[in-house]
Order: sequence, then C-alpha cells, then structure tokens
Amino acid sequence: MPERLVLLGSKGGPALRPVGPWPSSSLLEIGGRTIVVDCGLGVTRGLVDAGVNLKALDLIFITHLHSDHVLELGPLIHTAWTAGLATPVGVFGPPGTGHYWRRFCQAMEFDIEIRIVDEGRPDIRELVSVEEFGEGHVVEQRGLKVTALRVDHPPVTDCFALRFEHGAKSVVFSADTAFFPPLADFAEGADVLVHEAMLEEGIERLVARTGNGARLKEHLLASHSFAEEAGRIADTAGVKRLVLNHLIPADDSQICETEWTAAVRKTWAGDLTIARDGLVVELSSGKAAKGEGTA
Repeated sequence: MPERLVLLGSKGGPALRPVGPWPSSSLLEIGGRTIVVDCGLGVTRGLVDAGVNLKALDLIFITHLHSDHVLELGPLIHTAWTAGLATPVGVFGPPGTGHYWRRFCQAMEFDIEIRIVDEGRPDIRELVSVEEFGEGHVVEQRGLKVTALRVDHPPVTDCFALRFEHGAKSVVFSADTAFFPPLADFAEGADVLVHEAMLEEGIERLVARTGNGARLKEHLLASHSFAEEAGRIADTAGVKRLVLNHLIPADDSQICETEWTAAVRKTWAGDLTIARDGLVVELSSGKAAKGEGTA
C-alpha cells in the first residue's frame, strides 16, 4: 500500500455552497493501515473517489465533536457495512463519541435489524468499538502510535491535535485551534503538519453571508488560526512540510492559492501545500502528487 495523505474535505465549517469544497475529513494510509481523520459531510464519497474499498475501513479518529468533523461518522460506517464490511472498526474520539454512536444506531435500528435478518449481515453494533481519549497516549498497535494534545478551540474543551507515527514517518493534525504555541513541541520534526488556516481578508465577506455575522466573527477570531500563525508553528516545530487545511474561507471566489501562499510565506519558507478536496500528498516524498497545491 502506498503511504499517502489524501485531503478529502478541505473547508472549515459545516455550510455547503454551490461548487464549493466539502467539510473536514482526511485519509491517512500509513504502515498498512487505512485511517480516517474526522468525518465531515462528504467523507464517504471522498473515500470512494480516493480508491478506498469501504470494506477495508479500519481506524477512525475524531478530533472534536463539531458537526463539520463528526456529522458523517455514523453514515460512513453504515454505508461501509452495506458495502460488505465484516471486520472490526476502531473509532477513537473525545468524550461524547460513544454517545453519538449509540444514538446513531438507535436512530437506524429499524434498518439495522431488518438487514441483519433479511440480508444476513453481521451486527454493525458488534463490529464497531469506540474508545474515548483525552490528552496523551491514544493507542499503539501494529507499529502505529497515536498521541493527542488538547488544543485551544473555545468553547469546545475536548478538541485534540493528533500525532500519528509509524517507523520513521510522522504526520500531525492540528485539529481546530487558535494560535497555540505548545503545538510546535507536539509536532516537532514531523514529516507533515496539517494545520488549519484562516485568511483575514476573507472574514468580513464570510460573516456577511450569515445571519449571525457578529457572533460568528467573534468565534472565528477566538478559536481559529490565521495562515501566518500556522506558518509560525511549522517553523518552530521544524516540520518537513506544512499543509494548510480546514481553510476559512475556502469558497470565496476572490481568494485563490496565491493569497494563501502569500500569507503563510510571512512566517514559513519551507515546503508548503494548500489543501484542495482530493489532493494527495505522498508521504514518501512529502510532495503533492495529484494536481496543484504546492509552493
């Protein structure tokens, strides 16, 4: 299996707009594992488009319970089940993830029960194990080590950056966070840092499109990082490649890759990728392998 990172959904926030990108989800294939990080709307379609056989669903990690990171967790697993999933799936998430999964299964009880009887499927509730984590060690199995760092994403307190390590490879996801200097130590020396990013010139236009613009702006400024702040974390951490993801705004026609690059170049001179739905970053080289998106 090639080792790669696929940015399935690259926008920050749950709203969808015509021809715009999908919310947060990523595929990480490392050490022979198929790992999904966050399950925003569109993750199932994104995985299929990336060539993943849903029956091979293996590990799922949720950084926090905002809807643009967890909305399609249940539907992804259920769709994989209807596609023939018959092997265990491990779900790791913050406190509350188990509650989500149990309630999803309750909501789908009619469909689950009838498919077990009518189609001879295994019980989906027995295939899935949910482990809730806090800061520190998350899991270590088959050479894969995952650790978590609580980041600053008010008002959500259980929001975690994740570091995945296998052999000499390491990939870090910032999750949603305001500028958080301890993240640099957590990401030290990583091959790839996937960090959320916000562009100041797009904020006013973004909030103008909503009915709660003032409150939304307060949240964005308190809870998210500007692109140049992501660059500062990458520079301090000494990572090999910075991937700007969870872009805010990601669907502004007046903003293109040039603007994102210019902002982050104020603080980061290293290898850079600007996320786009479906973009592949090969872990062997750390370079974007499909389409544009590097600078």
